[in-house]
Amino acid sequence: MSMTHHKNPELKRRLSSIEGHVKAISRMVDEERGYSEIVQQISAVRSALDGVTEVIVQDLLDYYVNQTTDIKGKEIAIEIRYSIKDFVNYKYRYKEE
Repeated sequence: MSMTHHKNPELKRRLSSIEGHVKAISRMVDEERGYSEIVQQISAVRSALDGVTEVIVQDLLDYYVNQTTDIKGKEIAIEIRYSIKDFVNYKYRYKEE
């Protein structure tokens, strides 16, 4: 199944930002910046990629919620969608600990 198109602008914006960030990290390496500074920026890129993954997964779940005609199937898909959203939010909230 291919992705729906309504999330493409958001995904393109996020990916473009990540691309710019990765290029900046490459420049930091060329400039021989400090390890902790570079690792911190790499961590930011990883978090941004997780955000892209979340948008894609949420889009997939929204698709299934909208396509499912069976009430129980819709309830399950909605519950999965909220569970994943809660998990992702929890992961980001407690990442520093």
